[in-house]
Amino acid sequence: MLAKANRTGDEASAATVGEHRADFYERAKLAALAPLWSVLKGLVPKQPESMAKPAIWHYGEVRPYLLEACDLIGTEEAERRVLMLENPAISTGARITGSLYAGLQVIKPGETAPCHRHAASALRFIIEGAGGWTAVNGERTFMSPGDFVVTPAWQWHEHGNDGDGPVVWLDCLDIHIVNLLDCGFREDTAECPALLSRPPGASMFETGMNMLPMDVDRSRVTSPIFNYPYVKAREALGSIRRFRPIDPYVGFKLRYTNPLNGDWAIATIATWMQLLPQGFSTEGLRSTDGTVYVIVEGDGHSLIGDIRVDWTKGDVFAVPSWTMTTHHASTEAVLFGASDRATQEKLGLWREQRPSNTRSATES
Repeated sequence: MLAKANRTGDEASAATVGEHRADFYERAKLAALAPLWSVLKGLVPKQPESMAKPAIWHYGEVRPYLLEACDLIGTEEAERRVLMLENPAISTGARITGSLYAGLQVIKPGETAPCHRHAASALRFIIEGAGGWTAVNGERTFMSPGDFVVTPAWQWHEHGNDGDGPVVWLDCLDIHIVNLLDCGFREDTAECPALLSRPPGASMFETGMNMLPMDVDRSRVTSPIFNYPYVKAREALGSIRRFRPIDPYVGFKLRYTNPLNGDWAIATIATWMQLLPQGFSTEGLRSTDGTVYVIVEGDGHSLIGDIRVDWTKGDVFAVPSWTMTTHHASTEAVLFGASDRATQEKLGLWREQRPSNTRSATES
């Protein structure tokens, strides 16, 4: 009877404590205060817990929607005719990974997407079409499938299509990083100056030939080259495989760089191209950067955690942060990748793990 009475007393005491705590939390809330101890493990997890999940968009399935959108809305009204690639696990929308925005933009022959500029940095990766062009910082460049095009932060830019068919590219922006820091700005067509003040190819001749003008501003955080042609990237990948050993975790992989300082081409978004020989399978790898892949050539599949995605040319898929991933090439394949690694590295946060390798988890 005494033990039972003690238990009843303990229960009553616990109930009293619970009531006092509840009252305390309510009063604290009115003062814009909240207890850290109730959310600490969620705020400081033992390892990354991405809000995203593996996802793939098959280009053959998406393309009809893009063409239908061309019939529904023009570029003047839409400003940018884009179908966003929204990760199905993220309820806030407009995210392909936890930190990156991505979408597929289509422009018809004879159209021009209006001029604007914004604080967010952007990349364009061309998937389909000929005759498409973009103008950045007073210079126009024509775009071909596989080209990687940079739109630096706060630079005026517009797009057009002088070809005979639709042009489609992947847009990827650091919008969510910029907005997290509450530093997003934009200006539209009304303020746009005349764009074409430099001849096509000027930026490549100035900074892309292993030479730089004597008065070049080397403090620029984004590459002054804004079109990295696929033909050159493909040649480089095909050449290095003749003399470099293959990396069992990535195949043959080359990063796009800023020629002024050797950093990533975009200060906040890492970009690269990798070649997987026919029949090659990578070993398991995971890293903290959420990643967007575009299949440039070939067929195969990837295992992202316990989810398999089968891919072919034009497909786009997302790999969440800290998710063990392997790639398997049925035919020789080339993959373009973009992630928030560039931002993470600058903050000292990026980490990679190669489980079957004895190297440090933070070693690249």
